[in-house]
Amino acid sequence: MARSTYKVLDNRYPYFITSSTVDWLPIFSNPGPANIILESLRFLQINKKVTLYGYVIMENHIHLVARSHDLSKQIRGFKSYTARKIIDSLIADNNTYYLSLLRTLKVNNHTCSEFQLWQEGYHPKQIIDDKMMAQKIEYIHNNPVKSGHVDKATHWRYSSARNYSGMEGVIPITTEW
Repeated sequence: MARSTYKVLDNRYPYFITSSTVDWLPIFSNPGPANIILESLRFLQINKKVTLYGYVIMENHIHLVARSHDLSKQIRGFKSYTARKIIDSLIADNNTYYLSLLRTLKVNNHTCSEFQLWQEGYHPKQIIDDKMMAQKIEYIHNNPVKSGHVDKATHWRYSSARNYSGMEGVIPITTEW
């Protein structure tokens, strides 16, 4: 797959980000990899000064709305780190099924690794106003509902929908734009 032409052009704005697993493999349907994503998002917030406004972790992709002084660098690091941790956990669990697929689906330009977890790119889209922010947050939160996984957005554990509903979420986020 070709690299994305979307770019973070102005770090003063938040961005809507989508990252998908190779071949849309449902790796995040297992709590282990999903928790690695959550822990890594929390690390970005605390140590890398990334402001996270919303997120959802689906079985084969994630959506985020985030802002940082160097968002491109932070997302590259996030994807690299989470790929390594998830692949290491698959190796530790002797998950030959996914490891075989991640090896087979690796693109040729990934010469420094044996496996590939994420599709290339992360498709950042600049959030230009409150209306767009509300639309993207609503889209993120309704993703599991639209997919038929839950009836209410707040029922999906791996989402910031609870945070926006006044409930405690799995990780804290910034709800003030």
